[in-house]
Amino acid sequence: MASVLVHTAEENVTLSAQAARRLLEKGDGDAALLYLALLRHHGTVPPRSLAGELRWERSRIESAEETLRQLGLIASAAPEKAAPLEPADERPVYQRSDIMERLEDNGEFRSLVAEVEKKLGKKLTTPDVGALLGLNDYLGLPADVIYLLVCHCDERIRRRYGEGRRPTLRQIEKEGYAWARMGIDTQKAAVEYLKKYAEKQASVPRYMQVLGLGDRLPVASEEKYLTAWQEMGFPPESVALAYDKTVLKCHELKWPYCNGILKRWHEAGLHTPEEIQAGDRPAARKDSHPAASGGEDVSWMKKYIQQRDKGV
Repeated sequence: MASVLVHTAEENVTLSAQAARRLLEKGDGDAALLYLALLRHHGTVPPRSLAGELRWERSRIESAEETLRQLGLIASAAPEKAAPLEPADERPVYQRSDIMERLEDNGEFRSLVAEVEKKLGKKLTTPDVGALLGLNDYLGLPADVIYLLVCHCDERIRRRYGEGRRPTLRQIEKEGYAWARMGIDTQKAAVEYLKKYAEKQASVPRYMQVLGLGDRLPVASEEKYLTAWQEMGFPPESVALAYDKTVLKCHELKWPYCNGILKRWHEAGLHTPEEIQAGDRPAARKDSHPAASGGEDVSWMKKYIQQRDKGV
């Protein structure tokens, strides 16, 4: 009998008999298609990066990937990869033709691109549009949520660097993955998150003041600490107590040391100044000499407080 296959001049993809048998017995068409796509790329790309090529949403490609793992056709994920993956590792790759097709066929996505271009004040490149498509298609974020995301990133960059700066699509994409991990995938959830974010930002100047840093804005690494302390439930007054302990020990502000104090209080359930003063009773040092603890330490403490109050 003559072959019913149409042979092309392109490079062949070799599917082993064993792999074919497992896929046929499973009867999962998505897993078979994903496996063929991986073979086409010689297994050199992460499965989820093929979401754009296959035009699949995130849940679909993750399900197919898991089936292939169960069939033993792709390697099991390493333990450290069990957590949600960053965009740099798993971002889908969309071909130009796929992007153009989505712009032509999907009016909502086309409107989103136009609004983002207006907001950022520039024409988006094909990779830029691909990043938006990944947020919409792969992460499943609706267009209205993506626009709120873009506005949030734009406001944050402007506040930190001035009116002339705009966020890159890479920065927006990275924040989008963070939103997806937090479950912010509806307009209601996004609005609630942005409200809480604004409240936290409004209190940042007070935290900076109690840390002796004046009226300047925190840099990125400092903001991470402040955000963590706010999320743990510490008001500025409690951070001021941790700051005093830090300077007493280190003679200057050391963020990791101050963070260690606050983490210890958090683990002990101490958050307000009243709780901290009542519950954080340091044990007496066994190796301290009575005379030293009652004389030199007190003298040094008084000297330190006088210098601090004078701003020395």
